[in-house]
Amino acid sequence: MLKFLTSSAEETIRLGRHIGCLAVPSSVIALSGNLGSGKTTLVKGIAAGMGIDAARVNSPSFVLIREYRGKKGKLVHADVYRLDNAGQITFLGLEEYFNSAVVVIEWAKKARHLLPEDHVAISIAFSGKDHRRFTVSAQGRHSSAIVARLRAATARPKSGFYREKDIHA
Repeated sequence: MLKFLTSSAEETIRLGRHIGCLAVPSSVIALSGNLGSGKTTLVKGIAAGMGIDAARVNSPSFVLIREYRGKKGKLVHADVYRLDNAGQITFLGLEEYFNSAVVVIEWAKKARHLLPEDHVAISIAFSGKDHRRFTVSAQGRHSSAIVARLRAATARPKSGFYREKDIHA
């Protein structure tokens, strides 16, 4: 498990860029956090790391799913906040993307029943006015490798955000 602290949207985007550079088609990233915690801002960074213009990335709250094409393949950005039950979430068909795209799901706790066994989970919490705390964990071999590479990539000085102590589960 890794923990990061960012103090601006720019730092959150930088963290996301690291994740996007490491993600590959079939990566599933499950985001959780309160309204306004920075989920979509992190996705902008993930998109940038995949070669997608971050300015094109908007919250899919009302359309539920947005797709983007980048140099590293397709990014599928889903937001299940407005859906009320597992049946509605299943009806989206997110599983169809799991093997061919990087899939990022906001409010992923509502979609637990859909998540593949192998996924990256990122929890975002407020930590003061402009600060956000990111807790990144992995479920499965593929995702564990991504988190290990993220640990190595952010161990270098000047990553643009503060990595808190490593916690090995």
